[in-house]
Amino acid sequence: MPVVAWCTLAIAALIILFAAVGLLRVILHLRHIRDTLRAVTGGVRVVAERTAPVPGALASVNANLKPVRDFCESV
Repeated sequence: MPVVAWCTLAIAALIILFAAVGLLRVILHLRHIRDTLRAVTGGVRVVAERTAPVPGALASVNANLKPVRDFCESV
């Protein structure tokens, strides 16, 4: 094989190697982002659970605040 063919193969191999390394870095960054998004999603779910409506306790709270409401209306 001529020297030019070997140089072409070597350059092609280097290009493929650098492309593979670049794609591997992208994959690793995307995995890190996925893990971060999972953690954020879990945190959002916890916040949603802790701030969920409380319709069962609402009637009792309103009943306990009725004297305050009556007093405020009389003022």
